Amino acid sequence: MHSSPSRIDVIGNTLALQWPNGEESFIEAPLLRTQSPSAENKGETDIFGQVSGGQVKTEYPNIKIIKVSTIGNYAIRILFSDGHSTGIYSWEYLQKLASLSHNS
Repeated sequence: MHSSPSRIDVIGNTLALQWPNGEESFIEAPLLRTQSPSAENKGETDIFGQVSGGQVKTEYPNIKIIKVSTIGNYAIRILFSDGHSTGIYSWEYLQKLASLSHNS
């Protein structure tokens, strides 16, 4: 299990996370929206492992972060300017996205 960030902020259009070890992650809103872990984006897997639904990834160059809410001790939910808010971003997933963002 990954540790919760010690601080979560939205700076402009960037999600900023500070981790207990002092590391910081900065993830832009368009990447967060494109990579939303929601069933709407990724589809849903049935008991046989078949994925149904989901959509082809779309670009969101003008998307904004409206609100960030913590989900228990393991994740956040982000409300975007297009109304999307069903993705639950675990700490582990956010760290993965931060490494993608850093490598771009």
